[in-house]
Amino acid sequence: DTEVIKLSSLTGMGELMKYGCTTCFDHHYVFPKNSGDLIGTQFEAADELGIRMYASRGSMDLSVKDGGLPPDSVVQTVDEIMHDSIELIERFNDDSYGAMHRIALAPCSPFSVSAELLRESAILARQYGVRLHTHLCETLDEERYMLEREGIRPLEYMQRLGWLGNDVWFAHGIHFNDAELKLLADTGTGIAHCPISNMKLSSGIARVPEMLSLGVKVGLAVDGSASNDGSNLLEEIRVAYLLHRLNSSKKAPSGYDILKLATAGSASLLGRDDIGCLAPGKCADLFLIDSRRFELTGAGFDPASVLATVGLKGPVDLCMVNGRVTVEKGRITAIDEERTAAEANRKCKEYLKR
Repeated sequence: DTEVIKLSSLTGMGELMKYGCTTCFDHHYVFPKNSGDLIGTQFEAADELGIRMYASRGSMDLSVKDGGLPPDSVVQTVDEIMHDSIELIERFNDDSYGAMHRIALAPCSPFSVSAELLRESAILARQYGVRLHTHLCETLDEERYMLEREGIRPLEYMQRLGWLGNDVWFAHGIHFNDAELKLLADTGTGIAHCPISNMKLSSGIARVPEMLSLGVKVGLAVDGSASNDGSNLLEEIRVAYLLHRLNSSKKAPSGYDILKLATAGSASLLGRDDIGCLAPGKCADLFLIDSRRFELTGAGFDPASVLATVGLKGPVDLCMVNGRVTVEKGRITAIDEERTAAEANRKCKEYLKR
């Protein structure tokens, strides 16, 4: 319901801001019947916090009875999904410089949606000039499923349905072969790298060093509470840095490379040239860390890499979004953190008892 969505949005996006995130994309794809204005509620929470938000009109139309994974109660018809997608784009999507609200179309995954939904979503997104997103190549089970159902690998399936291009990005992208990595680079298709989620779910390690050497667009993502148990982007930076040094320190991305994935790389996935770095003409999106913090003692000689090599054990000292201070001295400025957490915990317990 909308109260659950409001509180989970405040806590999830609030945690992101406390750890330096200024722009959030949320892949919301569960729309139970009569559940209310869920996307509108998310934008309401984002506005209250002051974070820039991309909301996705996610979707599922293949239930268990149709050969998919979701229960019948959360799937919709293609017509319902397209109608609602148009309404949300026309209501919320803002193409202007510095926009705080944008919409992406994001069917959940190839194994929970039909080919028709993927194809129609791609057509609609390009008609309105919005971006496309889904989960892809996260697990070997997905690969086997697509080979058994369609006779082709997941990326080729998406290519046939119009899902490659510089307006498309996939979450995870772990199990690509060499030819597929080159195809991603050649088409400008992006990947959101989610290392903590991938480790927790034993999904595998994305081939980020190879992606970067080929010129694939890569951003860094937390994947959210469902598969990470947190939304700490600074932690994700350090984990990504360490993870890719397991195989070879020579080809592993540097600490600064990983920082760029979390900033300019992620902005590129979202198609933004007005955010992602500190430069004249960009939006005033930034976070500050006091270099005198105890855990940074002796670590200030390479500030471009320190967040990856040393890491930060607590929230940032200041976060600013579009010129508005949203976090100060490690605290969210717009809400009472303790009260919000208490309300969210209460609602969570109520919800689980239903």
